[in-house]
Amino acid sequence: MGRVFLMTGGGTGGHVVPSVAVARVLRARGHAVWFIGTREGFEAKLVPGEGFPIEWIEIGGLKRVGWRKMLRTAMQLPSGVARSMGLIRRRGADAVFSMGGYVAGPPAIAAWLMRRPQVLMEPNALPGLTNRWIGKAAWRALIAFDEAGRYFPRGVAELTGLPVRPEFFGLERKTWNGSMTVLITGGSRGSRTLNNAVRQAWPLLERAGVPVRLIHQTGAEEYESTARDFEQTGIGGEVTAFINDMPAAYGRADVVVSRSGAGAVSELAAAGKPSILVPFPFAADGHQLKNAEAMRTAGAARLVLDGEMTGERLAAELAALADGGMLAAMGDAARRMARPGAAERAAAILEEAAG
Repeated sequence: MGRVFLMTGGGTGGHVVPSVAVARVLRARGHAVWFIGTREGFEAKLVPGEGFPIEWIEIGGLKRVGWRKMLRTAMQLPSGVARSMGLIRRRGADAVFSMGGYVAGPPAIAAWLMRRPQVLMEPNALPGLTNRWIGKAAWRALIAFDEAGRYFPRGVAELTGLPVRPEFFGLERKTWNGSMTVLITGGSRGSRTLNNAVRQAWPLLERAGVPVRLIHQTGAEEYESTARDFEQTGIGGEVTAFINDMPAAYGRADVVVSRSGAGAVSELAAAGKPSILVPFPFAADGHQLKNAEAMRTAGAARLVLDGEMTGERLAAELAALADGGMLAAMGDAARRMARPGAAERAAAILEEAAG
């Protein structure tokens, strides 16, 4: 007989995309799945588009928001918990799945008060505030990095990885031909730090004679000026505002220059790609830095702080990596961090919790 599962945690794609991946597996196994989220978060677009019902609450963040927003969030919390409890009574929830983030706070408290088992997934090496709190009473904590396990009670954490599209796992190792294809991506909106560093690096790469080809996702805002100026260089490659088929772009790349959000590092591991990681300095709890440090410790990546990423530094890092043996070793180290089947494992654990 099918069970009913509540999915929560949202605000960003890093919270919502894995939840939807697990929800798809649960739906395919005959269960009913519904979400709680906010109208302002990424879930408002993605979840209905996937055909899942979603209920709305009003709640804001508590970190890096200023005292006025913190006060507003504190005032929203009791009504958010009360509404979540009412929704759970009406729709049912045999178990609750949480990706963390401020959206998960009220449903998590409601589920705890109503004695519903909770399974959380922590995508970062340093767990966020909500998941650290939920983890104290969670039925299971699914982690993507070994380092995160120490933040949860003994026996609760399980290393499952983060759900990643199967196309990344299917990529074969790229054969080194003496010329390095570099994929630069700061996410769908782009990164000003990476965009500026790449532009500054163009003449340095030309003068140094480093054999590179660039695939640069700039984001929409800086696309036109970057594409126009890139055409004047003698460097091969392409500039694009947005890459629709990211697995294919990974397949063409010898090395990836990227931020180090949980989704990005999980995709790098699944694809077995060497990387130069530039953590976003304002990420909550510094989690991007912790993710990048974990990848560097494993030998899968080089780490450059945001304030140190200049054209000169980028050109030097690429020159140092222009070695097929080194790239292969880093790619193998990345692949060893990959965890296929994360969504299926999460669904199975939720079924156990509901039982």
